[in-house]
Amino acid sequence: MSDADLRLRYLDEVIPLLFPPSARISARTLLPHRLVPRRLVPRARWHVGGRVLVGDGPDTIETHLSEVLGQRVHTELHVRPARRVNRKPILEAYGAGGLVGFVKIGDTAGARELVRHEAETLRMLAERPLKVVVPPGVLHFGSWRELDVLVLTPLPVTGPLSLGGPRRRVRRELLAAAVAEIAALDPAGAWHGDFSPWNVAADADGRLLVWDWERFGAGVPLGFDALHHYFQGALRRMRPGPAAQACVAKAGRILEPFGLSFAESRLTAAHYLITLADRHRRDGYEPLGPSPDWLNPVLDHLEVLP
Repeated sequence: MSDADLRLRYLDEVIPLLFPPSARISARTLLPHRLVPRRLVPRARWHVGGRVLVGDGPDTIETHLSEVLGQRVHTELHVRPARRVNRKPILEAYGAGGLVGFVKIGDTAGARELVRHEAETLRMLAERPLKVVVPPGVLHFGSWRELDVLVLTPLPVTGPLSLGGPRRRVRRELLAAAVAEIAALDPAGAWHGDFSPWNVAADADGRLLVWDWERFGAGVPLGFDALHHYFQGALRRMRPGPAAQACVAKAGRILEPFGLSFAESRLTAAHYLITLADRHRRDGYEPLGPSPDWLNPVLDHLEVLP
């Protein structure tokens, strides 16, 4: 089954949850088109093809958001990859003045756990005097039709990124400062948990915008986020095995800002990769394939190093 077919199948599951069947319906449009379905938006007169009908009764996600946000909003629904274990409906809510917030829906037990954890984490961060990291704020967290609904403030992204263009490279010094600030949030050491290149962006004021905090955790060595940032970027260029090998090989340079020796850096990288593999195992989904295929060769190689 193609990626488009998987996305459309998942969309068919999500639409009745957010727009319950009703005698009254409204039209939406799949953009850019059904062969590459990425967003479901209110239909405009100039839209051609990709027409989807949804319920438009008195109790939809749009009427609920309009009530809790105190203004009339319309939504654009992200058509998510169906294979992702942490998949959940994601929407953008727009009011008369533009984008109001990003909305995450907890529609399964796993998604509810992640959404609730992110809400708790962001409320904790709102009480901390952060100087480098800029997280979203919580506009609303509650339940609707047995779904968890989390509404987050839009982060002030400007420039090419806000227009859907490529992200500008974040300075290494800024990344290191953000990793250190996050780590200091807990005496036992903390990490964002998904500090990927696509979850961060440099702000115009020199700080780092960071979103998707649903994997935040504590009790990890300093540098996990820096290693995750490198490893996830490497996976865009190479297969999991070589990416894991590169992560360990370059760990000394990656963790140099934190004062770790090369030996300590290699061990920290191995610890990080084991932690990530264990997360995948607990999730019941291994996006990198079975860990013996990509992780064990790296660990075996470390055993023979002096």
